[in-house]
Amino acid sequence: MSLYDRDYTRDDYQSKYRSTPHMRFMSPKLPVVVKRLLIINVAVFLASFFIPPLAEFLYEWFSVYPESIGKTVQVWRLITYQFLHSTHYFGHVLFNMLWLFFFGPTLEQLWGSRKFLTFYLICGAMGGIFYPFLVFIGWLPAGPLIGASGAILGIMAAVAILFPHVRVYIWGIFPVKLYVLAIVAAVISIMTLIRPDRLGNAGGEAAHLAGMATGAVYVLTEKWRQNFKEKFKTKNWQKKQSDQRMLQYEVDRILKKVHDKGIHSLTMKEKRTLKKATKQRQMQTKL
Repeated sequence: MSLYDRDYTRDDYQSKYRSTPHMRFMSPKLPVVVKRLLIINVAVFLASFFIPPLAEFLYEWFSVYPESIGKTVQVWRLITYQFLHSTHYFGHVLFNMLWLFFFGPTLEQLWGSRKFLTFYLICGAMGGIFYPFLVFIGWLPAGPLIGASGAILGIMAAVAILFPHVRVYIWGIFPVKLYVLAIVAAVISIMTLIRPDRLGNAGGEAAHLAGMATGAVYVLTEKWRQNFKEKFKTKNWQKKQSDQRMLQYEVDRILKKVHDKGIHSLTMKEKRTLKKATKQRQMQTKL
């Protein structure tokens, strides 16, 4: 696949799902997270390619390999497997990194580096969870799962939803809208999983499908999640204000009691309340 259709880098284009300024699909300088992901993936691939014993070690200890409960619960594999690629097929790492190079910057510029990295790793991790699940229910055989494809397909789904009219060129010749390509990829994954005995790479397709589903859900629920966070913050602030008013009311009552009857008339609970109020006042003064 080659570059997107440059017609969709117009400044008046805006996403259907977000009221944000248009994000260009290329920039003079790669954003930091995409750049580092590219470097790490390529470096690990080259090291594995030129040092076969290292590749065997990495596949054994850092791939998702649900052949036993012990290996399945090694949660670091959900992250580390995303940085391993097959040394027998150069296209595995090549196509993943091309997708990351062309479409990753769009999401990182739109969301920011931290949010994009979280999204990337979660999409990949969900692929590493879904595949062992299918193994343990007996749908797929156990084997090592490697590759960034789950995260990459999550990026594809997200960009396809946010910018559905972007086009890519298959083999540099055939223009296809990105959302159509995403649908085709999803259908291929589903068909492969329906008949895993007849079609190859069922484990990889499980990761693809899980990554795409995660990316799509993440984007489609973003507005809902933001509203939920705002409501939570508002309720939390209101509760703090209510608690503060109740504390102040209790402090006023206690101080009046001290004025009328003396400090020796206070109960242990009332003394703790005064101590709590004093600490809060000191903290506010420091701030």
